[in-house]
Amino acid sequence: MSKRPYVLASAAMSLDGFLDDTSQERLLLSSPEDFARVDQVRAGVDAILVGANTIRTDNPRLLSRSGPSPVKVTLTTSGKLDPAAKFFTTGDVAKLVYAASPAVPELSASLGDAATVVDAGDPVDVHRVLADLAERGIGRLMVEGGSAIHTLFLTEDVVDELHLVVAPFFVGQREAPRFVGAGRFPQGRLMLVETRQLGDVVLLRYLAGRAARDHRRLREAVELAERCPPSTTFRVGAVITDAADNVLATGFSGETDPHDHAEEVALAKLGRDPRLAEATIYSSLEPCSERASRPITCTQHILDAGIPRVVFAWREPDVFVHAQGAELLRAAGREVVEIPELAPLVRQANRHLPGVD
Repeated sequence: MSKRPYVLASAAMSLDGFLDDTSQERLLLSSPEDFARVDQVRAGVDAILVGANTIRTDNPRLLSRSGPSPVKVTLTTSGKLDPAAKFFTTGDVAKLVYAASPAVPELSASLGDAATVVDAGDPVDVHRVLADLAERGIGRLMVEGGSAIHTLFLTEDVVDELHLVVAPFFVGQREAPRFVGAGRFPQGRLMLVETRQLGDVVLLRYLAGRAARDHRRLREAVELAERCPPSTTFRVGAVITDAADNVLATGFSGETDPHDHAEEVALAKLGRDPRLAEATIYSSLEPCSERASRPITCTQHILDAGIPRVVFAWREPDVFVHAQGAELLRAAGREVVEIPELAPLVRQANRHLPGVD
């Protein structure tokens, strides 16, 4: 599995799908409430990316008032970027410019110390860009457009989450930029996980691709926890899938023995299956890092099985032990994904435990 950041694409558009009109002034699509939301989202990511054309036409600062500003990233084919643009002159953060190979020498000379210029191939290879960002420690990337950038990321199927804000008016100008252009987009329906009114605009939040699969499979693990027999310990469900998202095994706490943990039950059904080398294990609860009932923890079982990817909903509270499963798995080089929006369902299944509400 190639590592890349979690990609969140964000856009505001008119009812007829336009990002702007053809006037000289920038069309305001968002409400004050939505501007505040976007600022908070920016503060929660590691980097924010816009296309070079957005820098030339809108001259954005790409800073956050709600918290630390993210690293700034742009893509360019032509290399036509002004070092005096606010992208380069504002904010004490790193600026990364991924340029098509032919543009790299001249662009590096013109930008100097204003940014780090990275060869992104010819043409610009978005997968190469994302791999490089991951190597630089970028775990969450926010993509704010414009149209060509949104089209590129969506057609390359690298968007995990889409925030689409719809403004209550039409633009109706054929020459105006649309949210996306023509292209071969991934087939299938996105997963709608939230709708929210923000003043007079509406936020539609979708999950796509890997993120949608993770959400669906993790919810299955959460539902498995409901099958656990009555117990004085955590009620947990687990699902293991292969690289193609086929379910290999499932398990839940106490399935065959009162001391069973969900992850070890699912793993025991597979033995030394070679498919585990590319598998993902979904657990409603963070895998245990200490336990009294048996000598081997679920974290160690996962490491011994060679599973490279772990997704869970709720961090284990310090009811019995101080849990460090996620940290130990990450330290061992495993990809660990936490989906806290499903945590309330897991807490509800474990309300029988002291201190859990």
